[in-house]
Amino acid sequence: MSSAVFRQWYRDLAMGMRFTFTGGREGWVRAVLTAVGVGLGVALLLLTAAVPNLLSAREARAEAREDRSIGYLDDQSKPTGESLVIADTDTEYRQREIRGRLLQPEGAKAPLPPGVAEFPAPGEMVVSPALSELLESDAGKLLRERLPYEMVGTIGQAGLIGSTDLVYYAGSKEIADRVDGSVVARIDAFGMDTTGLPDDEVDPILLLLTLVVFVVLLMPVAVFIATAVRFGGERRDRRLAALRLVGSDGRMTRRIAAGEALAGSLLGLLFGAGFFLLGRAVAGSVEVFDISVFPSDLDPSPGLALLVAVAVPTAAILVTLFALRGVVIEPLGVVRKAKPPRRRLWWRLLPPLAGLALLYPMIGQGSENGEFNEYMVTGGVVLLLVGITALLPWVVEAFVARLGSGAVSWQLAVRRLQLSSGTAARMVNGIAVAVAGAIALQMLFSGIEARYEVPTGQDTTRAQLELVLPEDARVSVVGEKLKRARGAQTTAALSSAAVSATAKDPELLTDLTVGDCAALRELATIPSCRDGDVFRVESADDPSVTEPAVPGKTLYFDPTYTGDEQGAEIAWKLPAAVREVPERVDALRNGTVGLLATPGALPAKTESEFYGTIYVRTDPKVPDALDEVRNAAVAIDPLIRTWEWETTRRVDQFADIRTGLLVGAAAVLTLIGASLLVSQLEQLRERRKLLSALVAFGTRRRTLGLSVLWQTAIPITLGLVLASTVGVTLGAVLLRMTNVKVSVDWSGVLAMTGIGAGVVVLVTALSMPPLMRMMRPEGLRTE
Repeated sequence: MSSAVFRQWYRDLAMGMRFTFTGGREGWVRAVLTAVGVGLGVALLLLTAAVPNLLSAREARAEAREDRSIGYLDDQSKPTGESLVIADTDTEYRQREIRGRLLQPEGAKAPLPPGVAEFPAPGEMVVSPALSELLESDAGKLLRERLPYEMVGTIGQAGLIGSTDLVYYAGSKEIADRVDGSVVARIDAFGMDTTGLPDDEVDPILLLLTLVVFVVLLMPVAVFIATAVRFGGERRDRRLAALRLVGSDGRMTRRIAAGEALAGSLLGLLFGAGFFLLGRAVAGSVEVFDISVFPSDLDPSPGLALLVAVAVPTAAILVTLFALRGVVIEPLGVVRKAKPPRRRLWWRLLPPLAGLALLYPMIGQGSENGEFNEYMVTGGVVLLLVGITALLPWVVEAFVARLGSGAVSWQLAVRRLQLSSGTAARMVNGIAVAVAGAIALQMLFSGIEARYEVPTGQDTTRAQLELVLPEDARVSVVGEKLKRARGAQTTAALSSAAVSATAKDPELLTDLTVGDCAALRELATIPSCRDGDVFRVESADDPSVTEPAVPGKTLYFDPTYTGDEQGAEIAWKLPAAVREVPERVDALRNGTVGLLATPGALPAKTESEFYGTIYVRTDPKVPDALDEVRNAAVAIDPLIRTWEWETTRRVDQFADIRTGLLVGAAAVLTLIGASLLVSQLEQLRERRKLLSALVAFGTRRRTLGLSVLWQTAIPITLGLVLASTVGVTLGAVLLRMTNVKVSVDWSGVLAMTGIGAGVVVLVTALSMPPLMRMMRPEGLRTE
């Protein structure tokens, strides 16, 4: 570009920007509407640009508070002036996870947990702000019984992953003697050492899923920004005709129009920065799908923020020039007001076909044939979704051209759509792209979900809670107390150990499970049982594991191994009758083999050789039964670990991607609603005089209101039909790429389509009050 051409572009763009800000109230209103629409999109783009820093900051704090890594000392270690004994007391409360630790410093230089100013004394605790708020509220009454400590301080941001984390550190003086290297550990530093650790291998399908999620969430944002810079198109055309009248040529006029769009986009950048800072300020008090952040974590990457700052104004100029490419602007008007030529279909099919061509080579690849080409994936998905924005104007025009007579409201709406089908399609483009992407993602998630959901083998109808006892706990004592706990309907207390055929250097061990008759019947089919009985469950895969279990034979608890400390070598002579019983098909523990014994069959002083587990079936009639049982367990021993049963467990990476999608979708849905509302208000503002004139000629307000509803309903219906078609197509291609059988969850498709339609209905309802005000005769007043 020569210097003369550059100066000409600069002058024309600057003139257009001056017209925006010096065109009186009308110009300012148009500029503000454009800025609001662009600003909402910019705010979401800045939020996306902050995601890398957000994830790294959360990961850094999670690693910094890790207490089983760099400072871990052997469970046989001795106390030092720099050691700290820490016990894991994590729990749950009403489906929310609570991170808990008991602390007992053993010296003046014991390491403090991140975010904690000083160690709490025994009976005291420091808590996160969110946990403090919960404990002080009525909703935390039951939790206060579980945490009978005095709150003496607050955990700082350095010790929390998110602003709504539920975390506490409590002081103790009783855990130093219970160090076992797992639940209770001795450490001399906090933090995780990642040096030398191999990088996690990323599953190709999960990488594909991540790419598609980002594209699908960001595409509607780009569409809305492109739509927002074209606000006020009809009024702008009249101004452009006036410019032609005073001597500007066609190219200069288009550049001036681009300058007006540039001014709106620059103002939109300021609005977007303001929206982002406002959202950043309130982010600390918001939790979406159990995810919360600190405002300081939302720090956009400078490079990505600069890209947004350059891309948005550039897109505003290009979109405006592209929109005016077929418009003849003459001194006495704009030829667009005549009947426009019919839109051509052939070139509108090229983007989606090109997208399919990019994705086709990866069909059938699955996760076994290497990573997917990220550029081809991104390009293919983008082109398919862009194809919606190209096809929708043609679909709307072709459909409304065939609509005929009807009620007055219908005729007003149809005629308006026939004259400006492009404007109607632009307003719907964003929601159509969002729905198409949501349908494709829903199909992809549903198709691959089984691959990343691991069956646990747990039957939640048999038990809901599993309580793992610390090594020094007595299962018989804990079991009796839990039987009387509020919320516990039935309990099965089982303890396990291994016994050998020899007292020294055993070659083969046999599993031994001990419980009363009722508890043992949860594992095996036992016709008759009384205290003192012993049973044997054979292994179909490895019969040798029960070889030592011969009636009348002597077995040994805690045998001595060469080079190790002397074992207890407690002898146990099996009774003369050891009945063989089959394992239950729906046993509480899968793969129960070896010996089953009732407490009366064991020699004295063997209970310390067992580790105990108690299974609890909760009473459905008791409110908060799970938490009532947890409270009872903590009251017995705070080191009892409680696990809630579930039939399946999702792979963490898959669950994280799904959570990220839900959070992002909530943000995009908010943007969609806000941008649609701004677009709708802008459309009504441009037609204010026409609406007032129709009312002045006697048209009923109800008729005009219905006409506006029809003008929204027709294009949105066409847009959702097109979005469903493209979304199902894209979803099918993605499923074939992951080598999964294509199946369409029509209920999910209808749900995604219904959500999109619901957003439009809500926006239309919110635009009704302004519409009623614009129908007043004062709307005919002009300057």
